[in-house]
Amino acid sequence: MDSLIKNQGLFLALYRIVMGLLFACHGAATLFGVLGGPYGAAPGIGQWPGWWAALIQLAGGVLVMLGLGTRAAAVICSGSMAYAYFFVHQPQALFPIQNGGEKAALFCWGFLLVAVLGPGRWALSTLLAPSRPLAHERR
Repeated sequence: MDSLIKNQGLFLALYRIVMGLLFACHGAATLFGVLGGPYGAAPGIGQWPGWWAALIQLAGGVLVMLGLGTRAAAVICSGSMAYAYFFVHQPQALFPIQNGGEKAALFCWGFLLVAVLGPGRWALSTLLAPSRPLAHERR
């Protein structure tokens, strides 16, 4: 158990990187038709909400993955998935298992966790400003 606590910064970084990468892949698939392409028809440039959601997925996912502007990017990513859940999935049925909104719900809560915990020490923003101690290191 001590090794888990000692390495929690590493696990936070891995979680943040994987969340950001997976989210960015969704955006890239929709915007550029890569990685299997978009689900359904690709949205036109500027089309609400599909194109904007894909842009948030790509840009926000990359920022979270790299650890740059992590908290703000994670809040925006979380909010976009809350919007997707409540306006796209939830009208179909109450529970995610019934309405196909599992990914939206998981991404929403996962990015909210990243926003609360921050990027951790293994982030580019931390490497670019190493003189500022992290909140949990000031205690």
